[in-house]
Amino acid sequence: MSVPLTPEDTLMFAEAAQAPAVVARQAAVQQAARAALATALRQTPPRAVVTLARGSSDNAATVARYLVETHLRLMTSSASPSVSSVYDAAPDYDGTLMLAISQSGRSPDLLAAAGMARQGGARLAALVNDETSPLAALADTCLPLAAGPEKSVAATKSFIASVAALIHLIAEWDEDVALLRALDDLPALLERAWALDWSDALPPLLDARNLYVVARGPGYGIAQEMALKIKETCGFHAEAFSAAEVRHGPMAIVEKGFPVLLLGQDDESRDSVAGLAPEFAARGALVISAGIGDVPGIRLPVLEAHPVLQPLLLVQSFYRLANALAVARGRDPDRPPHLAKVTETV
Repeated sequence: MSVPLTPEDTLMFAEAAQAPAVVARQAAVQQAARAALATALRQTPPRAVVTLARGSSDNAATVARYLVETHLRLMTSSASPSVSSVYDAAPDYDGTLMLAISQSGRSPDLLAAAGMARQGGARLAALVNDETSPLAALADTCLPLAAGPEKSVAATKSFIASVAALIHLIAEWDEDVALLRALDDLPALLERAWALDWSDALPPLLDARNLYVVARGPGYGIAQEMALKIKETCGFHAEAFSAAEVRHGPMAIVEKGFPVLLLGQDDESRDSVAGLAPEFAARGALVISAGIGDVPGIRLPVLEAHPVLQPLLLVQSFYRLANALAVARGRDPDRPPHLAKVTETV
């Protein structure tokens, strides 16, 4: 007779709990390459930044896009790998910086797009967990994620490592002293975020069939990651929206009992997210919130930190909740049906 799975038994639980140590190790491992790249980018600024990623890595790229555009005032766009791998075409990459983000560094479509961008004049920086991968070898600069082996299909520590690496690069490039000092405390903050109790959100999500995750600014990429993890590990539909977009068509299907997770950070976007809480509550939605203050519904505990780091702390607390929710719904978060750890698309 098999022993029932508990949340603490999963690889997802163990690997997410390693994130603080990963971030501390990464800061040291990347230091020389990151500093050299930041200096080069200040001396010869790119005309634009292009991100290249899929899955959780693309969610990390969304975080980077907001930070590059708000901190460095540089236009940033996400590359479509199929433009190169399927259509054998490429935009004009001359004078751009491409940030390629990947756990494996081996997906054929990413390699094709990265190679074409580099041939077209882009400076290629690869943030990759496997330093022996073809993507790492192709790059002008390799910034190792230093996450170590990640065996659960649900990426956790590698996502946090990707976001942390992107924030660190942007902070050094921008010479943002306050953010760099805050990053020194990130491993300890992630430890504390992992220990926060988000279990109040578990009972109302046990039988959920849908979930909206709503945020704005750099928190939007975190919302995308949370929605992806709900689909992967818990087996029900979840979708991420910007607080500015959800008021349009998506609001039409919100009815009594529809769960909504609202995320905020202490920046200019917070009030616009908080303002949605009474609107959702008035429609009978089940409002769950983190980081937006005193609003209707279930309020989850959060930590005070630099606003750029707050969304990353939210996802660390969320991973523990998602893992527990998956197990409570009778699923193994490490082995979702029909999914593999490395997906090689063309």
